[in-house]
Amino acid sequence: MKKIIIQQQKWFSYPAMLVAGILYASAFKYFVLPAKVILTGTEGLAVGTSYYFNDPMLFVILYAIFQGMLITFAFFKISKGFALRSFLLVATVVALLIFLPEHTFARPEPWNERMILVIFGGLLAGVAKAIALKWKGSTADEDILSAFFAQKYRKPVGNIAVYAAVVSTIYGLTMIYLRDRQIEPVVNTLMYTSIYIFMMAETLNSLFRKYRLSQVTIFTSNPEEIKTVLGRFSDHRTYTIMTGTGGYSKSMQHIFKIIVTHDELPGLIMAIESAEKKCFLYYHDIEG
Repeated sequence: MKKIIIQQQKWFSYPAMLVAGILYASAFKYFVLPAKVILTGTEGLAVGTSYYFNDPMLFVILYAIFQGMLITFAFFKISKGFALRSFLLVATVVALLIFLPEHTFARPEPWNERMILVIFGGLLAGVAKAIALKWKGSTADEDILSAFFAQKYRKPVGNIAVYAAVVSTIYGLTMIYLRDRQIEPVVNTLMYTSIYIFMMAETLNSLFRKYRLSQVTIFTSNPEEIKTVLGRFSDHRTYTIMTGTGGYSKSMQHIFKIIVTHDELPGLIMAIESAEKKCFLYYHDIEG
């Protein structure tokens, strides 16, 4: 059952990267870049430089160079499949940034509709990142480092995006000050950048819950079937078995408890229900 699920994810992952790339490019071109906020990670370095020289194409060039370097890192340090899917998404973003038609959906001045651009851009970017990570890829940049460290330390990936934003924000604000020689644009950009980063990170953490944990509790009178399913499903997780007596039937019931990530949860439930249709199970999130 687990092999079938993995195979399905493999086939669906590439169209998912295209969808995520379209969303991410749209967030950049129509909402984030017009609002003149600083992006996170190497994207922030690229956009800060392009703001300084007032050259949008410079952002596309630097973005492609930086992401190429990070995807190469992912190829050797994470997995070839992850790197390939990330490359597909980044290539989609670069192509769309060049060829998408120009549209203005809101006026970006601070006294007009800049806030709407920032909030909606953050939502779109967060959704795109969540789709990419859900289907075993990424939007590159700090997402690659997020996947690398989250895989090792099991931390929510949106937090790493916030950490990555610190350096890029300082760099971007410095470039804005060097361009204008005024403190007001710097503070104004910092306010809107903070809102963008918060919206993006919270959207990502809400939608992509891979390393959040759930406890699954299973009641069954056929323990051997459940043992077989749990053994086949994961070779690196253990579980607890208890016994109880049914209040109505007075028969012995075996109670299994196992802790899994949100990413593993749907596959585990599907495997259990396919093997033992009469069992009763429930699950809930756990903390600490």
